[in-house]
Amino acid sequence: MRFILAEDRDARFRFAPLQGAAFAQALPEARRRLLPDSFVLMDGSGQLRLKSDAVVYILRALGGLWSVLGLALQLVPRMIRDFGYDTVGRIRHRLFHRPANLCPLMPMTLRARFGS
Repeated sequence: MRFILAEDRDARFRFAPLQGAAFAQALPEARRRLLPDSFVLMDGSGQLRLKSDAVVYILRALGGLWSVLGLALQLVPRMIRDFGYDTVGRIRHRLFHRPANLCPLMPMTLRARFGS
């Protein structure tokens, strides 16, 4: 999420917790129950993209070199991409610096991008 906030200069992406009211309004409960407890992206057409498919979509939407990386990842079979996604998810705290304050105060400029 921090990566998207930093790279999405046009503020195209919005965020909401899977258990929050905004996501509940966007998707019926029967469909939400089938989703993994993972990264879920709903694109502009209402299509859900999960795990590495969501990452590819975001990279392509960001444009520039990120789009090239997204295109390259899209060529990798989904099963292999999702394996990589799950592996990074398991060891992410060893790979990436964990913020000192896990719930930092959100700057006013970013608050509009988050639903509850």
